[in-house]
Amino acid sequence: MTGQRQREFLKDNALSLAFLLLLLLSLAGQALSGVAEYNDQARTAQLQEISVWRYVTSSRFAVDTAENWQSEYLQFAVFIFLTIWLVQRGSSESKKPGEEGRESDKKQLLGRYVRDDSPPWARAGGWRTALYSHSLLVIMTTIFVLSWTAQAIAGRVASNEERMRELLEPQTLGQYVTSPDFWSRTFQNWQSEMLAIASMAILSIYLRERGSPESKPVGMPHDETSADD
Repeated sequence: MTGQRQREFLKDNALSLAFLLLLLLSLAGQALSGVAEYNDQARTAQLQEISVWRYVTSSRFAVDTAENWQSEYLQFAVFIFLTIWLVQRGSSESKKPGEEGRESDKKQLLGRYVRDDSPPWARAGGWRTALYSHSLLVIMTTIFVLSWTAQAIAGRVASNEERMRELLEPQTLGQYVTSPDFWSRTFQNWQSEMLAIASMAILSIYLRERGSPESKPVGMPHDETSADD
């Protein structure tokens, strides 16, 4: 890849690359602070300290990571689905009132309105177009389910490690996923995600950030939902 093409690639994908970099930095911060906390507790209990590598491959790190991921992807899946059918007048996160639903083929560029440069599965018709029409929600929901499953499995292992240190009987997976601890941690994450989405939908009615696609134009009236004609 030439220097010019590299610069174009970085410019065209700057937002994704920036968030991936922030993700890696956040994971590194989580690992370093997490192993420091673990080793501090180990010293207090006169237990063996562990390395960063052992910590990031532990059930404790896995459950904390999966717990955050599942709640984030639940937020995305719920938001994508609800914004098909529900609107919030004046919010940049919503369609205009009266545009609820799946929308017409013309607006979605399907059927006889499909373009030559449309994605192949959008042009294919049949089950492939039907599946592609819901692919974003399907993937977000799948990642949520997988992350929640990983949270349950890793959480059970981490919980049983603590129970063994306290000379308690280990729990089965069924016992763990029906325990108050599991659901308390789960609902703590879910409520924060729902609050964040609700805040964004409501605050974007009245507040602005010039130049951001997540904001309406600064001079647009509060009760106007979209800049689209």
